[in-house]
Amino acid sequence: MAEITAHQGIFKDTHLHVEDTGGSGRPVVLIHGWPLSAESWKLQVPALRAAGYRVITYDRRGFGRSDKPLTGYGYDTLTEDLHTLVTELDLQDVTLVGFSMGGGEVARWFTQYGAERLHSVVFASAVTPYLLRTPGNPDGPLEASLAAKMTAQLTADQESFYDDFTTEFFSVDGALKVTEAQRQEALALALQSSKVAALEAMASWGTTDFRDDVGRVTVPTLVIHGDGDGTVPFEGSGERTHEAIPGSQLVVLHDAPHGCNVSHADEFNAALLEFLAL
Repeated sequence: MAEITAHQGIFKDTHLHVEDTGGSGRPVVLIHGWPLSAESWKLQVPALRAAGYRVITYDRRGFGRSDKPLTGYGYDTLTEDLHTLVTELDLQDVTLVGFSMGGGEVARWFTQYGAERLHSVVFASAVTPYLLRTPGNPDGPLEASLAAKMTAQLTADQESFYDDFTTEFFSVDGALKVTEAQRQEALALALQSSKVAALEAMASWGTTDFRDDVGRVTVPTLVIHGDGDGTVPFEGSGERTHEAIPGSQLVVLHDAPHGCNVSHADEFNAALLEFLAL
C-alpha cells in the first residue's frame, strides 16, 4: 500500500490510496466505478496476479481511502490523477481497465496524453461514449429527468439512495445476481465516499461527452458488458463504444447486471485474461 500525491495544492495536497502488487509482470491498472473504491476489484486482483501481471488499484479522489477535496471531479482532473499515478510509479506498456465511471478516464487519456505508456485498454460496463440523452445524442440512455431525480435523492438521503443503487447495480429484471453479503460490501464502500465528491462525480459521468475521446483510441481494446445492465444499458453504452473503436473486441456477458465483475467474476476474469494475453 502506498500514497501518491495526485495534486499539489497551495494549501493542501491531494493524496490517492494506491495498492500495487509489485513484480516484474506487465502492469494492469484497475479503475473502479462510482461510488465504490479499489476494494471492488477484489475478485480480479488475485486472478491477474496469479497470471503474472503487476496489478495496481487506487481509490479515486473523494472515494474510499483517498483524500476527499471539495473540487477536482471533472474528467480532465481525474484523468490527470491517473496519469500522475502511472508516471509516479513509472509504469510502461500499461493496460488500463476502466469500470463504469472509470471508462471515462480511459477515454479521456487519449485526448490528454495520446497512447503514451499504453499497451491496451478495457472498457468494462463503461459510461462511454455519452450517457445523457440530448437532441444531438438521441441514443443516450440517461434521461435528464432521471439524472435530476438521482441527484435529489442522493442529496436528501445518501444511505437510502445507495441502498437502492447497489440493489440495481447487481440486479437483472429485479432479481439480485449476487449474494446479499456482496451487495452489503458494495454498500459499505459507497458509504465511504464524500457526498460532495459523489454528487460532483455523478454529474461528470452522467453528462460528459466522450465521443471525441473514444474516437482517439489507437491501442488494442476490449469492451465487456452485461446484457442485463440496468444502470448503464449495453445498447446505449458498450455497444456504441465497440462500434466507435475500429478493431475493438466485444464480450457480452449473458444475464449479467452492471456489477458483472462480481456477479459473473469467472467469465469476466476469463475474458480479461484472454485479452491481456494477446
